[in-house]
This record gives sequence, structure tokens and C-alpha cells, in this order.
Amino acid sequence: MSKNKTIPANSKDMFSKYQKNMDKMFNSVKRSVPVYHQSTTNIQQELLQSFENMVNFSIPLQKEFVNKMDITSNNYTPILHVIDDVSEEFVKITSIQNQIMLTIFDAIQQNIKISNDNIKSFADLNKNILHSWISSFTPKCN
Repeated sequence: MSKNKTIPANSKDMFSKYQKNMDKMFNSVKRSVPVYHQSTTNIQQELLQSFENMVNFSIPLQKEFVNKMDITSNNYTPILHVIDDVSEEFVKITSIQNQIMLTIFDAIQQNIKISNDNIKSFADLNKNILHSWISSFTPKCN
């Protein structure tokens, strides 16, 4: 039994075929990731724009309603404070949420990198075990 059989790249064996098809599948996914990223970004921007439009259209409508109903809207100092406080707290919460999400994304990325390093080490270990088994069970020729 030959120790160093290498499989030619153009071979018709199942491992070459498997490798070729896996490469094809990964390349397909790699091409789609930027498209998904752009689509997600576009949806987020449209959603934000839609919410902003809703607010920008509803406030003047509410103001017009209050004016036509002859309801005074000037002497509500406690309500004005609540409005200010709510928006300040919202900005703070959004900032904290952004920091948490960026930390989570960074941790996920680091874990994937560590996993990738471990996969290589695990593959090397398995290769060494395989070679050990092969050498233990292969008859030695004199």
C-alpha cells in the first residue's frame, strides 16, 4: 500500500467531486451575502422613513384639530416636561442598545474566529490520529 497517494485535481473520484461542489456552494453563498446585507439596510431605511413620515404628517393634523376645536395647547408645562423627558430617555436607551448590539456583534465575530482556529486544530489532530492508526495497522515491508 502506497503511503502518499495524492488525488489529482481533475480526478473523477468522489472526494474531488465533493470538493468541487462544496466550493461551488460556498461561492454561491458568498455572492448572496452582500445582496442580503444591502436589502436589509434598504428595508431598515424605508421603515425609518415611513415612521418619520407618519409622525411628520400626524403632528400637523393633530395641531389643526386642536386649533379648530379651540383647545388651548400652550399652558401644559407638565406635559411638555414629559414629552422632553420621554425623548431624552429614548435617545439614551437607543444609545445603550446600539452599544450592546455592537458588543454582541463583536463577541459573535470573535467566537467565530476562535471556532475557525479550533476547526483547523481539530482537523490537524484528526489527521495525526488517522496517520497513527494507519501506521499501526499497516504491515511494514522490509
